Amino acid sequence: MTKVAAITGGAQGIGRACAMLFSRKGYRVAILDPHREAGFEVIRAIRQQGGDALYIAGDVANEADVEKWFQVTESELGPVEVLINNAGISPFKPMFELTAAEFDRVLSVNLRGTFLCSKRAAISMRRTGKGSIINIASTRALMSEPDGEAYAASKGGILALTHAMAVSLGPYGIRVNAISPGWIETGPWKYSKEAVMPVHSDADRLQHPVGRVGIPEDIAEASLFLAGEASSFITGQNLVIDGGMTIKMIYV
Repeated sequence: MTKVAAITGGAQGIGRACAMLFSRKGYRVAILDPHREAGFEVIRAIRQQGGDALYIAGDVANEADVEKWFQVTESELGPVEVLINNAGISPFKPMFELTAAEFDRVLSVNLRGTFLCSKRAAISMRRTGKGSIINIASTRALMSEPDGEAYAASKGGILALTHAMAVSLGPYGIRVNAISPGWIETGPWKYSKEAVMPVHSDADRLQHPVGRVGIPEDIAEASLFLAGEASSFITGQNLVIDGGMTIKMIYV
């Protein structure tokens, strides 16, 4: 039976790369994303490469949207075996100007959305006795630049939620892990009318011990690993994928 992967924020960036890769590897793919044009564009691309996919426009912070997405996915594609919680927003704004409503919205999308989708996916996965939930966190959960309070808080919450759910859902055959990307260049993976080709300096590249800035495929490949049987003994973990940026000491 073909496996089904559900991906939030799958219309652009890391989510788009995950959708395309999982489809090439034989998964049926379901995407939830508010960007309609980008969502349908990805579905067309998946179908052109011979894959099976569906797209629902919606907000991960809205429980009704999440429920509709899973109902349609299960009806059209089958039970969800893999969930990638990738949807997120990152408005960086000085703390003194950040409103409570703006702070709450970041946490609603990034953290509440991860919980809502995970809870709903776990209901399906519990019936089959297996599943893998992959939460896209960030190295900003571990380190910061100025003006990222809301984003850092949401991603730190995702890491805590990851190990909590791994313990709660383990008895049902469900594994839960996180990936913390570093600098990932998503420009070419945006909606075609908004896509941009990146220009990186030598300084940009040399911040990374591997000698380059990350690309969405780096995260997609790791997600594929965490989704499969090769990682069956891994749960509750945070995989940092940043080209070594967070372990390099920088003196100015």
